[in-house]
Amino acid sequence: MTEQPQPFRDPQLPFAKRIDDLLQRLTLDERVAMLHQFAPAVDRLGLGAFRTGQEALHGVAWMGPATVFPQAVGLGATWNDELVRRVGEAVGNEVRAKRAEDDRVGLNVWAPTVNLLRHPLWGRGEEGYSEDAGLTSALAVAYTRGLRGDHPLYWRTAPVLKHWLAHNNETDRDTASSSVRPRVLHEYDLKAFRGAVRAGAVAGVMPAYNLVNGRPNHLSPLLAQQLRSWTERSLVVCSDAGAPSNLVDSEHYFDTHEEATAAALRAGVDSFTDHGQDSAVMTGRIRGALERGLLDEHDIDTAVRRLLELRFSLGEFDPDLDPYADTADFDTEDHRALALEAAEQAVVLLKNEGLLPLDPAAGRTVAVVGLLADACKLDWYSGTLIHRSTPLDGLRERFGAEHVVFAEGADLVRLKCAEGWLRIPAADADREPVRGTEGALDPALLAGRTDLPPLTCGDTPSELALVDWGNGVLTLREPAGRYLSVAEDGFVRASADEPGGWIVQETFRLEAVEGHDGGQRLLHIGTGRYVSVAADGVKVAAPGEVTSGPGRADGTVFEIEVTERGEDAVARAAAAADTVVVVVGNDAHINGRETEDRATLDLPAQQERLWRAAHAANPRTVLAVTSAYPYALADAAAALPALLWTAHGGQAAGTALARVLADDVSPAGRLPQTWYASDAELPGLLDYDIIGSRQTYLYYRGTPLYPFGHGLSYSDFGYDSLTAEREGDLLRVSLTVTNTGGVAADEVAQLYVRAVAPSVVRPLRQLAGHRRLHLAPGAHERVDFTVPVAELGHWDVTHGRWTVEPGTYEIQAGASSADIRIAAVVTVDGEPTGPRPVMARGVAAADYDEQLGTEIVDRARTDGDAVTALVTGNELLYRRCDFAAGAGGVAVSASGEGAVLITVDGTTVTVPVAATDGPYDYRTRRAELSASGIRDLRVTLRGAVRLAGITFTAAAE
Repeated sequence: MTEQPQPFRDPQLPFAKRIDDLLQRLTLDERVAMLHQFAPAVDRLGLGAFRTGQEALHGVAWMGPATVFPQAVGLGATWNDELVRRVGEAVGNEVRAKRAEDDRVGLNVWAPTVNLLRHPLWGRGEEGYSEDAGLTSALAVAYTRGLRGDHPLYWRTAPVLKHWLAHNNETDRDTASSSVRPRVLHEYDLKAFRGAVRAGAVAGVMPAYNLVNGRPNHLSPLLAQQLRSWTERSLVVCSDAGAPSNLVDSEHYFDTHEEATAAALRAGVDSFTDHGQDSAVMTGRIRGALERGLLDEHDIDTAVRRLLELRFSLGEFDPDLDPYADTADFDTEDHRALALEAAEQAVVLLKNEGLLPLDPAAGRTVAVVGLLADACKLDWYSGTLIHRSTPLDGLRERFGAEHVVFAEGADLVRLKCAEGWLRIPAADADREPVRGTEGALDPALLAGRTDLPPLTCGDTPSELALVDWGNGVLTLREPAGRYLSVAEDGFVRASADEPGGWIVQETFRLEAVEGHDGGQRLLHIGTGRYVSVAADGVKVAAPGEVTSGPGRADGTVFEIEVTERGEDAVARAAAAADTVVVVVGNDAHINGRETEDRATLDLPAQQERLWRAAHAANPRTVLAVTSAYPYALADAAAALPALLWTAHGGQAAGTALARVLADDVSPAGRLPQTWYASDAELPGLLDYDIIGSRQTYLYYRGTPLYPFGHGLSYSDFGYDSLTAEREGDLLRVSLTVTNTGGVAADEVAQLYVRAVAPSVVRPLRQLAGHRRLHLAPGAHERVDFTVPVAELGHWDVTHGRWTVEPGTYEIQAGASSADIRIAAVVTVDGEPTGPRPVMARGVAAADYDEQLGTEIVDRARTDGDAVTALVTGNELLYRRCDFAAGAGGVAVSASGEGAVLITVDGTTVTVPVAATDGPYDYRTRRAELSASGIRDLRVTLRGAVRLAGITFTAAAE
């Protein structure tokens, strides 16, 4: 007689019944253990160990060699959903292939990042797709569909979206609160997540480190109220690393970890990423919360059920039925070709006055110069390169090495101190391990090399290439290409292939020394210590440590001798060539990355000097910007005949750039975010109110350096025959795009909508659709868009709902947000918004129309918003409040101590707020107030008051 399998092993049963069976077989301790990122095996039931989390932002990361695609912002610049889907599929296949060889590789992938590129100084801008929520959502849908696969039951990988919610600052990222008004929340931040979740290819989300409206994201009520309302699938919420501990340790939101952990679990966090692979701390906190009655077994089971559904979906319990189990596609020819295609499509031609394209057949000399001319930079979420192409490599291959000259443009220097010249001892040539090639679950744990001899001082100097990456942050590199780095033992060695690591150990800063003419100390930024010469080698001195000589605990004083200025080398190369390509940009580990925001949009001064030197020597100068971020390039844009931008393009970056320059591919990338002309155009980094401070292309009224959606081509395109008709809940929009130029090329048709006469501030225009298409010369294509009428709407704070106002809307089509070629209008019927019904609904404090000098804070630890003052001269404005036949009294719900000043029709009523028992003790205070009809309401807060809401009572008849 055949033995029947346990029900949870029976593939004929639906997942829900199998999970029910498995849950009741697991002990409480076994279920609790599953709530940590590293869930142990349950041997008695034959369950293997499981981990949440595998980085896969633009390729398999942190696990050694993999295909490296362009950065996410570069994928965003392609504006090509289908391409991004294919990249996601390739990445998912490589995850599966690597998993088959290494069970440390997880199938629950933490990608993509859908945080919006609201502010160009955000250090992690490279990880997002766009400043536009619609474009971000479309690309996230594409990437997650590729990662997920198309089987109806089993998933190739299980994508988790990062980072919920309103997260655009690394400065104080675990303690800063994003003040997000309801309109920005519903119209902007939630929209980026909503589309991908509704599309059905998302397994969960990861909350961000920051707080929103005073409440940590790991306690967000929106996880239940919004996220889990968008789909019937049970989404898994994975905490960010260490964030559960932050609730007590840095945010001080709770007094004990048991309270914090219980609150996070009940808010919807299912998997706790904390204390690395040591699960004992977090599971101990969960058990402590159970013992204190802060949690019950139902709370545990709810989270475990979600995690088990994820595991069932990945085929763990049905290996013979898993269609992806035997996937072996890794570093295939198709993947290499796709990496090249993606890098080509990511190139954005910003300006061209006829200099481009270049003709390789002409046999003319091209100078390739600049600090990134022979670099293929990776970022924190890259895999290890198997293939590598720099701009120099690409141009040599395409134009012929004999026609290409090169100058990096680094300053060549020698450092001298009292003991002699700084020198790099010869190393054993056989010792050549490459930093970062070993797969690691956490690359922050990769230590610097200690097998090489430390630097010394002597009679013979070593020449070093010095690069200033901006703000005085330097790297020093020896002739063989290794960077000076500091290992755990404190010695300085020429040991690193590239700057990198969670704390970069390859950056320094020179500081002038008072009383020493030309003398400078060398500060190692990673340790915060000065470089000192000791008897056993050059090291960074520990605090209070005395090395050799008087005062050396403060660092050795060096004199810098410059043997060649980088701009001189660049000028020589430029003068010897017919055309110059200057490659500038950033290193993704320096001056802008996770944990570090950028300080400025300006190009580093050293790189500014390089393009100026090249242009002075040769007016046929192309500036190729290879960077994770926008730069303010007003002078270069005015002076140079051609500019391009591409994000760090992965393994095929150099080949792609060369093919674009040579007209093998006509550029058709488009900017996924606004490029501003200067820092003066930017709002504060922590100002999340894109409406009030007029941020992004949606609201910015100035003239950017290059607008959202901008990108030129080697061809020309015409737009005509735009039609727009309403069919029920949809707008059907069609237009014809024609290649009117002489070369085959891609064009990105962009569709925008605009409310003609809105009752509230609305976007100047908003992207409603996009399509990348390829057209031969003279060819045309009819492009169809379907726009839900709801996309014309906004969040109505007066009634707390989404609304589409009746009226006229303009449908615009063109080549960028500032290059509209054709337009049509549609009229939408409906119910007008109407004034605020304050007599019936009152006014929620956060539902303002405009504000000055306030921020939104948490009404309670679990839910709700309130508003508090940041400055004395603050104001909240609520327009068109309907007091009907008349109000006779007002009541404010507030905590803290101070006063609420309420002004209607020039008359101000002051409502005192006596001290309450803490910020969450809200009490009602009343006063007389006379108002009738439709009036604006203005509120000013005095003292440490938190205002939750205002209600009104009718005047006595």
